[in-house]
Amino acid sequence: MTAVAEAHHGPVANRGLITVSIMLATIMQALDTTIANVALPHMQGSLATAQDQITWVLTSYIVAAAIATPLTGWLTGRFGRKRMFLLAVAGFTAASALCGVAETLGQIVLYRLLQGLFGAALVPLSQAVLLDINPREKHGQAMAIWGAGIMVGPILGPTLGGWLTEDYNWRWVFYINLPIGALAFLGISIFVTETVKDRARPFDVFGFAMLSLGVGALQLLLDRGELKDWLGSTEIRIELALAAIGFWVFLVHMMTAAHPFVSPALFKDRNFVAGLIFIFIVSIILYATLALLPPLMQGLMNYPVVTTGALLAPRGIGTMVAMLVVGPLIGKIDIRLILAVGLGLTAFSLWQMSQYSLQMDSEPIIVAGAVQGVGLGFTFVPLSTVAFATLAPLIRTEAAAVFSLVRNMGGSIGISVVETMLDRSTQVNHADLAVNASPFNWALAAPDVQRYWDLHTTAGMAALNAEINRQAAMIAYLNDFRLMMVITIVAIPLLVLLHVPKSAARGSAAAAME
Repeated sequence: MTAVAEAHHGPVANRGLITVSIMLATIMQALDTTIANVALPHMQGSLATAQDQITWVLTSYIVAAAIATPLTGWLTGRFGRKRMFLLAVAGFTAASALCGVAETLGQIVLYRLLQGLFGAALVPLSQAVLLDINPREKHGQAMAIWGAGIMVGPILGPTLGGWLTEDYNWRWVFYINLPIGALAFLGISIFVTETVKDRARPFDVFGFAMLSLGVGALQLLLDRGELKDWLGSTEIRIELALAAIGFWVFLVHMMTAAHPFVSPALFKDRNFVAGLIFIFIVSIILYATLALLPPLMQGLMNYPVVTTGALLAPRGIGTMVAMLVVGPLIGKIDIRLILAVGLGLTAFSLWQMSQYSLQMDSEPIIVAGAVQGVGLGFTFVPLSTVAFATLAPLIRTEAAAVFSLVRNMGGSIGISVVETMLDRSTQVNHADLAVNASPFNWALAAPDVQRYWDLHTTAGMAALNAEINRQAAMIAYLNDFRLMMVITIVAIPLLVLLHVPKSAARGSAAAAME
């Protein structure tokens, strides 16, 4: 039921139970984007595979989810939203169980592929349902609840995954989905109502094939680029060419076809297009920071997995608190001002991270993490609200699918860029620092230094090289944080692209069709 329909037919029954049911499914899927990462070394040993092979456990999920996400809008129109939701939850839960019992690499890659295919619809469907069951004046609060699941899931994933892997077994990072999925399926089947089906819209096979080609090739390129030395690899060059061809042909086809796979009407809405730009940027910061902090703390600062997870928790707490605060403010304060505050806090937190050192204690990590959590919370909720503020309700599900696709692509590109910069900057920094490591450097000739780094012994040289590696890697991490800070600051002036609806009566039919 849409907000317009609600205005005529009264409040939606069981709104709270619907929200709980769909958010269980959303959190389950959001957790799975990062929960398996920390378990990879254990999977590698259990399944007896090489390091470059075990990464397919992540790659298969990412590629499948990216290709299946755009399908959500058409499938929902053809079969109904409730039916699609139930199928997605059941399929994702069953695939999780299969991942848990997998005995070979081929099996777990196949089952992760199924997880990605079924899980792709959960996030856009939950967003569309929350927007439809709430009147327009409560969309901010609804997106706060939705955003909490989307943002906190990836943050808590490494913590939960590390605990389950260390205290139980890597298989439990998949088994944990079973009770959550069962509760979500039960709640959705009882409380969510079916939508009107649109069987008249034909399926654009060619458009979907070209978009799938572009998205799939791009995801493979981003995931395997660093491993294969980017354009030095024939595989990466082929994937780049396929991605460019797929996206170009898809765009031309979308603008000229009578019934394109993705409606061009979406991109005529100024707020939605601006929202896509910002969610792309915010996803870069969110996922890239999550990719950098755990190896920084575990590899350079020697924190154990459980402690690393605990130090990331303030980030998630800051996000949840900010979302609870910002929800009621939407509609009372200019959304662009709220977004500016959120982006400003995020940039400030990244500046704090660029001041990290190997001699610091855990306090700077906690403080910067909490500040960044608040900043992302103040950004994500109003962004998710304003992007859909002027869209017609009939195309919300399709818009939510495109929104989720761009969010995931932003995260993939962000992780790929910072990991590549980290690796190459570490090599450059190592070369710059190693120039000074010679017997002619009077600082290294001091007796106190010779006890640790004796340049006349193999052990001393190895110890010095290890320390140079640590310092070079730390400088590279700081460079990555500075890059993300600059990206965030540059994004702030783009807020002028957003248009705040003039209608104060956001719950009225007129505002809904604005």
